[in-house]
Amino acid sequence: MQLRIIRGVLFSLTVFTPACMVGPKYSQPVAPAPPAFKEQLPPEFREANLWKPGEPRDDKLRGNWWEVYKDSRLNALEEQVRVSNLNIAQAEAQFREARSAVRIARADLYPTVTAGLTATRSHTSENRGIGRGLIIGTHNDFQTPADASYEIDAWGRVRNNIAANVATAQASAADLETMRLSMHAELATDYFQLRGLDAEKQLLDSTVVAYQKALDLTNARHNQGIASGVDVEQARTQLETTRAQSADLGVQRTQLEHAIAVLTGKPPSELTIELAPLHEEPPAVPIALPSELLERRGDIASAERHVASANAQIGVAMAAFYPTISLSASGGLESSVITTLIQWPSRFWSLGASLLQTVFDAGRRRATTDQAIATYDATVAAYRLSVLTAFQDVEDNLAALRVLEEEAKIQAAAVKSAQRSLELANNRYVGGITTYLEVITAQSVALTNETTAVNLLSRRMTASVALVKALGGGWDTSALPSATDLLAKQPPAPIPGETPKASPKPNP
Repeated sequence: MQLRIIRGVLFSLTVFTPACMVGPKYSQPVAPAPPAFKEQLPPEFREANLWKPGEPRDDKLRGNWWEVYKDSRLNALEEQVRVSNLNIAQAEAQFREARSAVRIARADLYPTVTAGLTATRSHTSENRGIGRGLIIGTHNDFQTPADASYEIDAWGRVRNNIAANVATAQASAADLETMRLSMHAELATDYFQLRGLDAEKQLLDSTVVAYQKALDLTNARHNQGIASGVDVEQARTQLETTRAQSADLGVQRTQLEHAIAVLTGKPPSELTIELAPLHEEPPAVPIALPSELLERRGDIASAERHVASANAQIGVAMAAFYPTISLSASGGLESSVITTLIQWPSRFWSLGASLLQTVFDAGRRRATTDQAIATYDATVAAYRLSVLTAFQDVEDNLAALRVLEEEAKIQAAAVKSAQRSLELANNRYVGGITTYLEVITAQSVALTNETTAVNLLSRRMTASVALVKALGGGWDTSALPSATDLLAKQPPAPIPGETPKASPKPNP
């Protein structure tokens, strides 16, 4: 009868008390989302047939977004970033760490069972006072004990802790995708800046050739007594200054090449990028609705998951106000003679339950709960700030593309006028109407305008990459792992640059 009562109590505690779960129910915070972006799309974006605005789930938005630039060298470098970048490897390891924390938290849902085997031989002093049940002399004791302990999740502490760790792991997965996007975008930005420098160097080198011809002409005129020595030195100064400008570009180009090498997981000495002047126009980038941007940005998804984790931690803190209910059981075999150890009379067992309530803690639990609520409020503010920052990023780069496109058209007209002015100045100088100073002025104006046009193209390409990054690079929240995915065991990922080690063979 007593055993039946104990069983009934244990069954009731195990089955019915987990139905109670304290803590606030989670709901995603509301973030302001405008119906449309303020900045208008550039004309070629609206007319492009490659990607259509307002279709965020189009398959063309997924995968290798850099392939839209149709640059085989860029594609090869981006592939190396995907497999060898160490920042991505670090973020991936942090994700695996967070995923392991989920399994650790889930283990608290199950009892802890220990088992062992002990054998002792002891001798009691014969001069010790004889007490009841005391054995004098030498004796043996053999045991095979097994113990089990289990804390019933009566108030949801364990389940809330699991939910918090699941949300944290999902945030880590979103951080991993954000890191991947950042590294790919950084390489594309460095690559287009490098190609922009190549285009600028090509311009300066061709200008040096033209200035050399102008110096030769001025020297010939000087030898004929038509031009003065001042004209010769002015032409030489213009030539050497331009040569110095061309050489100076090598510093920045080398630094960009080294940065690209590190992004691809290589020492700078192992990567050389051939000269390839930039001439392509930036492609059209698909633009989603502002409300859909919340599902596309990894940083927003990470911030929202941190809010969910903080909400679950409030439940963990509130569970401390309720008693802890634990079950324990032990049993095994014990005998003084090993030959009789595995016999029915050698058995021993015990069952028990405990209920422990904290009576006084000087306000610790209340302060812990207040701390959890404050952490939740902070994560909500961080989430809303990340949403506003995302809208700002998109607006900034839409404005940059629109303004730079308009500026490029105006600059093209300025380059054409500067070239015409230089032709007229050269003709006037050859005809003896003006001094060489007018030619130098026209040369400087023409070179400045052509350099500005080259830089504008480079800035437009980098702004295009920045817009892709601001839009999330084609990722969306449906790619986040579920709780089931996080609980599945995964083999450790190899570190980029290391050869995977073979599994050790068992020793025969």
